[in-house]
Amino acid sequence: MNSSPNYLRNIALILCFLTTGSLSAFPAGKPRPALRTTVRHHTVSRYNDASILAASLKDDITTYDDPAVRAAAIAAMGRYNGSVVAIDPSSGRILSVVNQKLAFGSGFIPCSTIKPVIAVAALQEGVVTRDTMIRVAARKYLNLTEALAHSNNAFFEELGRRMGFDTVSHYGRLLGLGELAGYQIPEEHPGGFPSAPPANGGVARMSSFGEGIQMTPLQLGALASSIANGGTLYYLQYPRTPEEQTNFTPRVKRNLNIEALLPEVRDGMLAAVLYGTARLSYISEDEQAAGKTGTCSEDGSRLGWFVSYADQTHPKIVLVILMRGHSSAIKGPMAAGVAGRIYRKLNDENYFGTRSAEVRTPSGAIGSRQ
Repeated sequence: MNSSPNYLRNIALILCFLTTGSLSAFPAGKPRPALRTTVRHHTVSRYNDASILAASLKDDITTYDDPAVRAAAIAAMGRYNGSVVAIDPSSGRILSVVNQKLAFGSGFIPCSTIKPVIAVAALQEGVVTRDTMIRVAARKYLNLTEALAHSNNAFFEELGRRMGFDTVSHYGRLLGLGELAGYQIPEEHPGGFPSAPPANGGVARMSSFGEGIQMTPLQLGALASSIANGGTLYYLQYPRTPEEQTNFTPRVKRNLNIEALLPEVRDGMLAAVLYGTARLSYISEDEQAAGKTGTCSEDGSRLGWFVSYADQTHPKIVLVILMRGHSSAIKGPMAAGVAGRIYRKLNDENYFGTRSAEVRTPSGAIGSRQ
């Protein structure tokens, strides 16, 4: 190693410049301090997801949100930017919207949360049954339950190819994509649904990643509520005045007539929680959620989706988690972890056991098929 004075001086100047941005720290004629052996690590980022979330939460109008659900959601998100929409699947009543700016946005690519839609379509069309095995690799075959549990792209791409764009589009729109999910929610956007196969990957990628689709958290929540409740697609309602709360009545958008297909879809969503991509949403030995994760990128941001409902027999709540940011941690399993923390917090507080009669909504509904 070169130990000449000039060499050591040059090294010192370089370290000084890297540390201070200047070469003037060692004035001419002044004694130079000994070089430090400690290296300082500076984390520099253009993005601060926690500050984005904090700024967005300040704009939320929360007077009529369920305070227990909202508090649990905010605590569960921690330092990451995201949104939580909580819905009563038996009525379509929105219980809380955390980060309303994000939740009421124009829509995002659904990533793998599109797969339950494709599963419903393929079951209804007779393209697949519970026991159908589809080749997904050289020596690997999966059935529907395993494909949903592990979010296998090749499986759902093959379903999309077998059904074709028109059939996939029909079921996507039937389940509420491309239209407003809510009833008289002025901030809501209808998202977007393609009129032709997307250029990137066609109907196959549309069926595995939702390519070409812009989906909102409200649309995903309404869709998941219909899977949880047996096939009723409710208009989502967000009562934000005393009168709206007092006079709340569920409104049916349409009855989907898919109840016979749902055990297969639910089993796959439950398997995702028990041993698949959504393991972090685990609640307890006595109760489990069923759900579907989604991970992808859009416009330079990472997206992590998780949609789920708690209690298979008597669904209590639907949670839609959308995490967005630039950290490598942003992904579907992380969003599932947020949901798990919410569920466990509400269980610890006996939320579902003590929920008041005013918050519980009637099981009847008005409205007609649209």
